[in-house]
Amino acid sequence: MSTQPQERDRYVALSGGVGGAKLSLGMAHLLGERLTIVVNTGDDFEHLGLHISPDVDTAIYTLAGVVNPVTGWGRRDETWTFMAALQRLGGQAWFKLGDADLATHVERTRRLRAGETLTSITAHLAQSFGVKSRILPMCDEPLRTVVETDQGPLAFQDYFVRAQCRPIVRTVRFDGAESAQPSPQVRAALSDSALAGIIVCPSNPWLSVDPILAVPGLREAIRASGAPVIAVSPIIAGNAVKGPTAKIMRELDLQPGAASIAQHYAGLIDGFLIDSEDCALADTIAMPVRAARTLMHSLDDKVGLARECLDFCAALKLARGREARATGVPS
Repeated sequence: MSTQPQERDRYVALSGGVGGAKLSLGMAHLLGERLTIVVNTGDDFEHLGLHISPDVDTAIYTLAGVVNPVTGWGRRDETWTFMAALQRLGGQAWFKLGDADLATHVERTRRLRAGETLTSITAHLAQSFGVKSRILPMCDEPLRTVVETDQGPLAFQDYFVRAQCRPIVRTVRFDGAESAQPSPQVRAALSDSALAGIIVCPSNPWLSVDPILAVPGLREAIRASGAPVIAVSPIIAGNAVKGPTAKIMRELDLQPGAASIAQHYAGLIDGFLIDSEDCALADTIAMPVRAARTLMHSLDDKVGLARECLDFCAALKLARGREARATGVPS
C-alpha cells in the first residue's frame, strides 16, 4: 500500500510568521485548493487607527508571490512615501507600513467597521491576490498575545518590533482567549472527511502556534479530526532558523533543540519532523520522527519539505491502519 498522498486528500496547516508562510507556499504548490491554512492572529493590533494582521498578510503575500524576498514580510518593490511623511510629522513610525501594504490595512479596517468578519475579509483579500489555497484566521474574535517580561507585560508588537525581542520573557498569555472560538470555516476544515493530515508549520511555538491552540475547542477539534498531526521543528542544531525561538527557550529554562519542541507539542501531534542535522536526536523523542532538510531558501526547498510533510502524514496513517488491523480496533 502506497504512502503517497491521494488526489482527493485535503490538508490543514497551522501557521504563523515567515517560517509558517514558507512551508505553506510549498504545500500550496502541491495542493492548491486542497490546502487550508489556519493563521495566527494573536499578534493583530490597531495602529494608526488601522487593524493590522501581520501573519495573515504574510501568508497572503507569500502565496501570491508578492512578498518582500529579503525580509519575508511586507510587499515586494514597496515604496515608503507615507512613512516618510508620517515621520516628518512626528508620528508613530516604529511599525513600518509601506504604501502598497497600507491599502490592505485600510480596506480590512473599512470592512471590519462595516460589520464583516475577519474570516470573510481575509477570503476576499486572498482572492484579490489570486491565492487558490484557503487562508483562515484562527478566530474572528480578538485574542491578543501578551508577553510577560522582566520589563513588565508587553503587547506582542511592542515586544517583537518596538523592543526587538530584547526583554527577557517570563511567560506568555493570551488575552481574550476565553471569548474566542474557532470559526465555522475552521471547524469545517478540521472535520472534513477527506482530511489526510494536519501540519504544524515551523513557526515559533510560544508566539505563533500557541495562540492558535489557545482558541477554546481548537485542540479538541484537531484531535477529533482523526487525521495524523505532525509538527516541523523551527530549530536546527540548537539554533532558530529565524526569530527569537531559541532565546525564548533559554529564558523559559528550556534546552534549545528539537527534543524540547517535540515535548512542547506532546499530546497534540503524532509525529515530528526534524532537520537532518538533528537526526541523532530521534531516539530521544518519544514519537515517530522523520529527518529531512528543513532549511527553506528556494522554492524547491519549500516544495521539497512540503512533500516530506505530506508523505509523513500518509506514512503515519498507513501505520495507524496496520496497527488497527493487528489489534482488531477500528482506526
